[in-house]
Amino acid sequence: MSDDKILQGPIEKLRSGDLDGAIEDLDGMMGEHKTNAEVHHMYAEFANMKNAEAQDDVIPGGKIMMAYKKAMQLDEENMEYIGDFATFALECRRIPVAVKEFQRYARRLELEDIPVDEILFTASRNIVDAIEVMDPSKQNPMVQPWLKQALIWSVGGLGYSPEDAAEMLMSED
Repeated sequence: MSDDKILQGPIEKLRSGDLDGAIEDLDGMMGEHKTNAEVHHMYAEFANMKNAEAQDDVIPGGKIMMAYKKAMQLDEENMEYIGDFATFALECRRIPVAVKEFQRYARRLELEDIPVDEILFTASRNIVDAIEVMDPSKQNPMVQPWLKQALIWSVGGLGYSPEDAAEMLMSED
């Protein structure tokens, strides 16, 4: 059965406003379709949506994280899975994991000659926000590499190389 047919039920439930039913269906499908990356990814996305909507961990974050990881394991080349997992890790304040996965995502973009995209640009701001929660002074040596990476992605998202941005900022004009 094609992915479209397998996922049709949960998608229809989501469209009709039954997020809980869609998640329940997908939860069952993960056991039946252990090697279908899209089933695992969609479960993680819908479960994360449920938690965001409830503003609480209705579905354990660890279960969501495992579904993302399983999807990435089954389809290592899927950049959407990597970006979504990295974003989720950042939402969970797992900054080292998030930065590592965003770096993996960035390497994939480089291989395809794609500059910094909106996902990395947004991640740069969210990484800085997460660091400010941990260390408002942003002086902890542990966070410095993460801040540097966020700065690189933010200026890249504006269309500049780090060198060009530094030169522009240092010029007297």
